[in-house]
Parts: sequence; structure tokens; C-alpha cells
Amino acid sequence: MNAVTVYVPRDAAALAVGADRVARRIADEAQMRGLDVHIVRNGSRGLMWLEPLVEVATSAGRAAYGPVTPGDVAGLFDADFIVPTGARPHPLHLGLTDDIPYLKNQERLTFARMGITDPLSLADYEAHEGYAGLRRAMTLMPADIVQQVLDSGLRGRGGAAFPAGIKWKTVLATPASQKYIVCNADEGDSGTFSDRMTMEGDPFMLIEGMTIAGIATGATKGYVYIRSEYPHAISTMNEAIGIANAAGFFGEDILGSGHDFSLEVRKGAGSYVCGEETALLESLEGKRGIVRAKPPLPAITGLFGKPTLINNVITLASIPVILARGAAFYRDFGVGRSRGTLPIQLAGNIKHGGLVEKAFGVTLRELLYDYGGGSASGRPIKAVQVGGPLGAYLPESKWDLPLDYEAYAAAGGTVGHGGIVVHDDTADLSKLARYAMEFCAIESCGKCTPCRIGSTRGVEVIDKIRANHGREEQVMHVELLRDLCDTMLHGSLCAMGGMTPFPVLSALDHFPQDFGIVAVESIAPLPA
Repeated sequence: MNAVTVYVPRDAAALAVGADRVARRIADEAQMRGLDVHIVRNGSRGLMWLEPLVEVATSAGRAAYGPVTPGDVAGLFDADFIVPTGARPHPLHLGLTDDIPYLKNQERLTFARMGITDPLSLADYEAHEGYAGLRRAMTLMPADIVQQVLDSGLRGRGGAAFPAGIKWKTVLATPASQKYIVCNADEGDSGTFSDRMTMEGDPFMLIEGMTIAGIATGATKGYVYIRSEYPHAISTMNEAIGIANAAGFFGEDILGSGHDFSLEVRKGAGSYVCGEETALLESLEGKRGIVRAKPPLPAITGLFGKPTLINNVITLASIPVILARGAAFYRDFGVGRSRGTLPIQLAGNIKHGGLVEKAFGVTLRELLYDYGGGSASGRPIKAVQVGGPLGAYLPESKWDLPLDYEAYAAAGGTVGHGGIVVHDDTADLSKLARYAMEFCAIESCGKCTPCRIGSTRGVEVIDKIRANHGREEQVMHVELLRDLCDTMLHGSLCAMGGMTPFPVLSALDHFPQDFGIVAVESIAPLPA
């Protein structure tokens, strides 16, 4: 009998619930029974509620079992785990992985290899279209590569949604003796994990995207800035960089093309505001992470004063498929000006939390119920925060909007990095609004007054509204809060202070009862 391949994820989410112990137990059980089993530590498929999700290679495809604990392993072997016959199915058997509706109904472009390959196997990566994008890029002129990115409609996936190709074009057009590519992997938003999954589960994709970016813009040096709270991602990226470099996929004279590009990982120090591109550059330069005033733009005067292309992990990870299959292929997914797909992360009070990659245009209601399965508590969902801790809280009346940058902006929200945090009907939105201001006060770099002082005053004013010392005083403080939010929105140097009003005002507008405001008209200003 040939060796049977068993896949056990090495993703941090799977490790947190015992994947290493499950892998060891499978190896020990196979040895004890005299069975030849080859264990591959793959990335996560993104079905987090089923982790550790163990898969077994069969002639029909991979069979899935989950969530598996070490105590389940002996029973799996007693059933038809290794030699599937269907005669003794195990209760944890989920059928073929590819047939699980959560996965089957996605449009996985960026995450096409996730959970399928060994993250550190270059042979696996190349066997699944890896480095096809780089090989095509090396046949094009830099301006033609940039045009592909422009034509694809790709926008920044880090939150700002700025057209990626415009940044690339600016860096290419700016003459300099040295240019840089910086990957913003400081994924600090609540409910987000797509960057981490990418670095842990398909690191060569990010390396390939950054290398293509270097060739396209004339940059020869790249940095991946990873938050310190991601030790597994840091370790995997460093190992993958060494493997790719040894194979000639970056470094000097990439694959004999004459192009040079070197890459290294830098670890952040735990500051949320360092997710803002200019604060990140300050940190990379060894300084305190505070926001720079713009102009000049980083694309012209960035890291060490040189032209710098800064993109988020998912933005850069989307580049290989665009180059491999062409801009039109990618652009055919999505709606309006929101082209391609977005890895959406379902978190919070949700039954089936995980990663869902869908073309833009899917609705929140579809994500919450068709994929998420409703709340984990079984109670009605009350509010959904989309776009991280600075995103708006959306009531049910907004759940049928297409997930689209413009549609969400028109509704006072933001798509952000694709993080979705769910709250059931026990949530107090006034407390969550207060937390938004408190979070801003704690994480502010302190450079601008609207953010530094405004957030502190915001906490105080929300406390006074919640105290409800009479209608006149409450109305006065509501108006004061709105005025304060307006100042922060229009006067802050960056999105830290500029977007904190989003969760505050959305909570106030859609859930006034949580603030002790009986009727919406009660928040109108008193007559002069």
C-alpha cells in the first residue's frame, strides 16, 4: 500500500486549538498500526469553526474531518479514515472538502492555493500556477506591467481603496537612484486575519507579488512590515524568503532576467497607528511611529526619502493572478468600480467564523446567514461592524447593500480590510461607541489635536449622554458629540482620528435607544 497523505493545518488558528498535538497523535497512531502515512502541514482552508480540519487524500479528492481533537484520532483510524470505504463513516467526516458549501460557493482567486499546498514547498507552489505571473512580467516592459494593474481595477485592500495602479505609476515615473517596495502587514483591525493567513499559508504568493512590483517600478529593495503579534507569520515568511532566494526567484539577476530585488522582514512593535503608511515608514526608519503630513506622498518621498510603493498584503498578493491570467480576467469579477474579489473575514458572534473570498457585490445578509450561519449565541443579530474598529455599525436595514466601496461610502460606512464583526441583540451600542473613542485615545500617535484631544473628550461626552441627566442636557451633549466628530473627521491627519467618528455616529444614528435616547427627534437641537 502506498503512503496515504494526511493534511493537518499549520495556521496559527489551527495551532491554537491543538493542530500540532493532532498531527503528532496521527503520526503515532499510524506507526503503532503499521500504516504508511505522510503528513503535510498545509495552510488553513479558512473554515475556522472546523479547525483543526484534517484532510485525507483519496482517489475522489480530499476527504475532510473536523474539528479533530487528539482524543478523536484513534476513533478515526478505527473507522475508514486511512482507507475510505464508506462502510464505517466517522461522525466527524464532512465529505469531500471541495463539496463543503462554505468553500464551494466562493470565488477564490487570491486564496486559490490556501489550504491546498504545503506553504513552504516551492514545487507545490509552482504546480498550482505559482510564479506564472512573475514569468509573464519578465516578458513585459515596466510600464506594461503597471498598465495591467491599472486595467485590472485593483484597489488597495488595506482599507483606503486607492487605485493600486496609480501608486505604481507614480513610483515608476519618479526618478531616483533607489526605490523601495513596502508591504504593510501590520494587520491590527479587529476581526481581520486574511493577511496572517496569506503569510502563513501561501507566503510565496506575497513574495511573487512584491517581486513583480519591484520589476514594474524599478525598486530593488523590499520590506515586509509584520506586527509582532504574528510570530508564526514572521517565521514562515523568513523561511519562505530564504527558499525563494536560494531558488533564484529574487535577489540578484532574478531567473537570469537582469532584474535585482532583495527582500526582508521587519517586525513592528505593537502600535495600531503604524498600520497608517507614513507612521509605518517612520517605524521602519527606526523612529517613533507617528504620522507624517502629506504632501509629499510616499510614492515620491517615502522610506529614507526615496520613492516608495506601499501596499497591503492582499493588494500585493492579488498581483500574481492578475499577471498570470490577465487584467481582463480579474476585472470581470466585481461590480461598479469595485473590481475583483475580496477575502472577507467573518468574526465576532457568528456561528461559522472564517474566511470567505467573494467577488464584490455580495450582500452582508448573504455573508451572515448563507456562510456565517447566523449568530453563535442563536440570538438575533443586532449590529454588524464592517471595516475594523473604525468601521460603521450597520443595522439590518443596511444588510442588503452590495459589498462595494461606493455603496458603503454612500451609506456612511467603509469596506476597509474586509473584516466583519457580528453582535447579537444583547450588545450595547453606546458602550461600543465609547470603546471606539477610548481605543482612539489609547492608540493615537498624538501628533494632531483633533485625534489626540478629540478622542479623550469623546469618551467624556458619551459618558454624559449615557448618564441621561435630563433631556436638555442630553440633547446638548449629543450635539456636542456630533460637532466633535465633525472636527475629528475633517481635521485629523490620518484615518485614526478621521474614521473614529464612523462607529460613534452610526451607533448614535441607528441605535439611539442604547444611549438612553427615547426617540430620534430627541437628538435634534433645542429651539434657540
